[in-house]
Amino acid sequence: MTAIRDHFGVHASALVLRNERNELLASNIANAATPHFKARDIDFGAELNRRIGEGGNLATSNSRHFNVGGTMQGGVGYRDPVNSSLDGNTVELSVEQMEFSENTVRYQASLTLLNRKISGLAQAIKGE
Repeated sequence: MTAIRDHFGVHASALVLRNERNELLASNIANAATPHFKARDIDFGAELNRRIGEGGNLATSNSRHFNVGGTMQGGVGYRDPVNSSLDGNTVELSVEQMEFSENTVRYQASLTLLNRKISGLAQAIKGE
């Protein structure tokens, strides 16, 4: 028997991570005028792979094999600005707004997919 969590798959993890990313991006936007504030973001793909247990280093069977994959650390990092600010703030409002909008659309897509899966489970439970 599979757990309900297994039925939701990657979409549940993606939804949580998208929410965390939205909070970071909103914080960046809110601090656009704060001197010395450093814009932060999540490498979504790397962090999602880390959370679902994929994307790690490939196993090697010999000490002469090259270590391939998984060299990038997930989690929160700092965004490198294209145009530096004189007050040390690295928030570029247009970039943050675009990233926030894109992340929100993807959050909604993940939510829609989860809702469809939940509806399918409800129908299966009811025997429809």
